[in-house]
Amino acid sequence: MSLSYEERKKTILERLAREERLPVPVLAEALNVSSETIRRDLERLEKEGKLKKVYGGAVLARSDSWEPPFDKKTMINIKEKRAIGKLAASLVEDGDVIMLGNGTTPLELIRYLDGKKNVTLITHSAPAMLLAIEVFKGRIIFIGGEVDVSQKSTHGPLSELTLRHLKADKAFISAGGVSIIDGITDYDLNEAYMSHMLMERAEQLIVLADHTKFGKTTLAHICSLKNVSTLISDTYCPEEWKQTLAGQEIELLLADKETV
Repeated sequence: MSLSYEERKKTILERLAREERLPVPVLAEALNVSSETIRRDLERLEKEGKLKKVYGGAVLARSDSWEPPFDKKTMINIKEKRAIGKLAASLVEDGDVIMLGNGTTPLELIRYLDGKKNVTLITHSAPAMLLAIEVFKGRIIFIGGEVDVSQKSTHGPLSELTLRHLKADKAFISAGGVSIIDGITDYDLNEAYMSHMLMERAEQLIVLADHTKFGKTTLAHICSLKNVSTLISDTYCPEEWKQTLAGQEIELLLADKETV
């Protein structure tokens, strides 16, 4: 009995999330249908924005290259971000030096550092610095440099010079996309470079990414998956990505939004 389009669609998208590029003959054999049927399926999925057809097969659809301003991002997936931030904060130990990337998800981590002793927070995010001044009782080091008004953060040679004089136990960064092939990516070149710098200056890299980031690649590369120590997401993380990360020996922690 042949599979319905919806059943084939599910299989195609699950495999693309793992493999990111699939030839038509491979799909036809796996689903026991003709190559013509697969091509029609790929055309429909491309119209739905789920993938992009290429010669001989399909690849994952690239996500939008445009990133909303910081203030607008604060309104997206609020509960998931807060839950991820809370779980991330639980990884901070007394005496830690932590680096915090820019983004609305890392920002939430600061709200849950109460009770941690002798923690030093290093960040180039102006919202993170301002929130830390209000609620964080540890030491704060703000990385200066050229200001990105839209994303409310700093970057450039002055930021890099400062970071090269600092070292941390853990770096917490957000991601625009999480891909098997392209690794961790961001929308903005400057933000990606700063995240890479934070990673280089820390012993552990902890990536914060809600379920919408999996299987996506955005403009600028930060690092490969092998550089990630721990990835924190929400409970809607796709099952295939749980298996993928386990295969890569990356610790995956899932935050439940009902806990905040």
